Amino acid sequence: MRTHDGDEPHFHDWSEEERAAVAEAIWQAENVELTTVGIDVGSSTSHLMFARVRLQRKTQHLSSEFVVVSREIVWRSPIVFTPFLADFTIDADRLAQFIESAYEHAGLTPADVDTGAVILTGEAIKRNNAEAIARIFASQAGKFVCASAGHHMECVLAAHGGGATAISRRTHRTVLNVDIGGGTTKLALIRNGEIVATCAFAAGGRLFVQDDAGRLTRIEEPARQVARALGIELRAGQVLAAAERDRLATAFAEVVIAMIGGRPAELSAATIEGLARELLLTAPLGVCPAETGGLSRPHLVTFTGGVSEYIFGRETQTFGDLAKPLAERVAGAFTGGRIDAALLDPGQGIRATVIGASQFTAQLSGKTIHISEGIELPVHNVPVAFPSLFLGEDFDAASVAAAIRAALERVGDGVESAQRPIALGIRWQGEPHYRRLRALADGIARGLDGQAAGPLILMIDRDIARLLGHILEHELQVGRGVVAIDGVQLREFDFVDIGEVIRPAHVVPVVIKSLLFPVH
Repeated sequence: MRTHDGDEPHFHDWSEEERAAVAEAIWQAENVELTTVGIDVGSSTSHLMFARVRLQRKTQHLSSEFVVVSREIVWRSPIVFTPFLADFTIDADRLAQFIESAYEHAGLTPADVDTGAVILTGEAIKRNNAEAIARIFASQAGKFVCASAGHHMECVLAAHGGGATAISRRTHRTVLNVDIGGGTTKLALIRNGEIVATCAFAAGGRLFVQDDAGRLTRIEEPARQVARALGIELRAGQVLAAAERDRLATAFAEVVIAMIGGRPAELSAATIEGLARELLLTAPLGVCPAETGGLSRPHLVTFTGGVSEYIFGRETQTFGDLAKPLAERVAGAFTGGRIDAALLDPGQGIRATVIGASQFTAQLSGKTIHISEGIELPVHNVPVAFPSLFLGEDFDAASVAAAIRAALERVGDGVESAQRPIALGIRWQGEPHYRRLRALADGIARGLDGQAAGPLILMIDRDIARLLGHILEHELQVGRGVVAIDGVQLREFDFVDIGEVIRPAHVVPVVIKSLLFPVH
C-alpha cells in the first residue's frame, strides 16, 4: 500500500522484475552455495575432488543454523601414487604440480574455491615435511582451505564420504565402517547416523612394496613390527618369498578381523591380541555386547579405502603390495562365518575420504553472530578450550570462570601468545534470558582475567552469539576483540578455522578439526 500527497491510500501492483528481485534477495539471504575442494595425500595414493554444496537456513525451526541440502561432485582427479623421496620426505614439487594440473583440468582457479580441506592421512603424516606441505597447500588451494591430519578425523571423513553414516541413518542399524588404506585402518562405529566411536591402527595394503622381481623397494615400520613377531627379516632389496609374503598378509588380515570383532583362526588369539595392541594408533574401539555396558556390536560392516576396491571387486590389478591378499582374507572372514555382521558396499571406496573432505568438513555459522570491528578473518588453527560447564537454570559466574580457567590450563601453550586467538566451545542449555546470558558473560570475562589479550572466539551451539558477544564487548568491555559464532555442531576438537563473512547471508564458514603435527 502506498500514498501520495493529496491521495487516499491505494495499491500498486509490483512488476515481474520487482517480484523476481525480491525473491532473489530472499533466496540469497537464506541459501549459500559453496565450491569446495578435498585433497587427500595418503600413504599410497593422492587425489582430489571438487564439489558444489548448497546450504539452507532451517527457517521452519525458527533457527539461524544452516544445513546441507544438496551436494554435487564437479570434478574428480585421477588417482596417483603419493610421491616420496629417498630420504622419506614427500616430494612437494611433484604434489604441487599435480594439484595445479587438477585445477586446470577442472576449469577452476584457487580464487573459485570457497572452502575445503587438505587431508594428510596414514603414513603421509609421519613424513618429515608433512606439516610444511599442508601449509603450502592450505595457502595455495583456495580462499579458505584448511590443512588437517588426525586419525579420528580420518575415521569421520571416511564414514561420511563413503556413505556409511547415511546407511545407518536410513536403516536405523548400527554400522561399522572400516577404511583400509595403504598404511592405516580406520574404524567408525555409527548408530542412527551418528558416529559414536572411532579407532585407528597401523594395518594397510602398502606397508611394504615389491618390484617385478620380488625385491623389497619399500618397508614401513608396521611391516617390520609384524615381521619381527613372525620371525621374518625384512631388508631393502631382499627378495621376499611368496610364503613369507602370505604369512605377513595373513597376520595383518587377522588383526583387521579381530578389530572388527571376528573370531581368530589361523593365528593364536594371544598372538593377534599382541599385534593389535602394538599396532594401535588410538584407544581401541571398545565394541562389546550391549548388556555389558559397552558399545553395541554392529549389524552391518561397510568398507572404504583402497583395499575396499578389491573387497568389492572393482579392482583386480596388483601393484606389488599387500592390498589384494589382505582384501581376500578379510572378505573370506565374512563368507566363512567368522564375522557375524553382514557385509555391505557403502557406494564409495578409495575416494571416500576425499569426498568427506570436500563435502563434510565445513559448517556455516548461524546468522546471529557477533564480530568486533577490526577482527581480520580468516583465522586458521585456533586452539580450542572446551570448558565443562553446567548451565542449568541456576548457575553463577564463579563456576563458569573456574571451568574456563581449568580448560585453558588443559590447552596449555596453545593460548599463551598475546597474538594468538583464544577459542571457547560452549554448549548452551535452557532459555536465553538476559540474567543467564549475563552470568555466562561475567564468568567468561573472569575466566579470561590475566590471560594474554588476544582475540576471543566463542563457538556456541545455540542462537545466542550476537547478544552474548554484545554483552562481553560493550557492557563488560573485556578489552579484546570478540568473535561469537552460533549454530555450530560442537564436538570435542582441537582446532578451528573461521573464514570471511559471506554476504548477504551474513554467515561465516567454520571447520572443526584435529591435527597430529604441532601448530606453530
